[in-house]
Amino acid sequence: MPESRVPRRRRFLVCEPRHFAVQYAINPWMSTDRPVDVIRALDQWEALVDVYRAHGHTVDRVEPVPGLPDMVFAANCAVVVEGRVFGSLFHAPERRPESVPFEAWFKTRGFEVQHPEAVCEGEGDLVPAGRWILAGTGFRTTREAHREVQEYFGVPVVSLTLVDPYFYHLDTALFVLDDGGDGGAGNIAYYPEAFSPGSREVLERLYPDAVLATREDAMAFGLNSVSDGRHVFIAPGAGALADRLAGRGYVPVPVDLSEFQKAGGGIKCCTQEIREARS
Repeated sequence: MPESRVPRRRRFLVCEPRHFAVQYAINPWMSTDRPVDVIRALDQWEALVDVYRAHGHTVDRVEPVPGLPDMVFAANCAVVVEGRVFGSLFHAPERRPESVPFEAWFKTRGFEVQHPEAVCEGEGDLVPAGRWILAGTGFRTTREAHREVQEYFGVPVVSLTLVDPYFYHLDTALFVLDDGGDGGAGNIAYYPEAFSPGSREVLERLYPDAVLATREDAMAFGLNSVSDGRHVFIAPGAGALADRLAGRGYVPVPVDLSEFQKAGGGIKCCTQEIREARS
């Protein structure tokens, strides 16, 4: 019988896609020839917010800014660990202004915020996973930023090299299923071929019981998912991965964010987790 999973309430920060569009191409998913249906995107995004709240999670909103069409991808703005915020310095000049309203949101609410010196794209490439932070590099966030993150949080950082441009951020190729509680390693789901051979070996050593995804799962944005430890909010196109997760005792919750795939984003891209300071 599958294990019984226990959900943990989360706090998420999101940004309404009021100004969402594909106005430039900075990853293989983006094409200015594919227009965005903003009304459909708004409906899909509101459905995501509703399903988070229906499952007991808190959702905060940052106000969108005109001229910043990718601001909806809130995960890229920062990584938050124990109430401390490490902000973003985007690789693409078009996205760099996004860091300002996000960092202002955190500062006005009393969070300590560190702005990076090296290129760093928040939870796009920095995935807190229990006793360490998994950190992607190869396309966006640099290894220099990995070192900054470790010095700031005092948490071990495990660098992983991405090799497939379709999986340009770590959160397109891997997500945390559960963090294992205090000091635990927890478990993850990931697509092995998105990583260099050495990085695959690292993941195999750290997570021998990980849920492995196929390329079809990954291309359907099945790994751009959010888990609360029991419920996995997942793209409906990743049916095979959803079945594997159900077999492990998780409860897949399909949420269609297909309009955002035109910009290379999905559920996790639209979701920044605010990890509060321990009391």
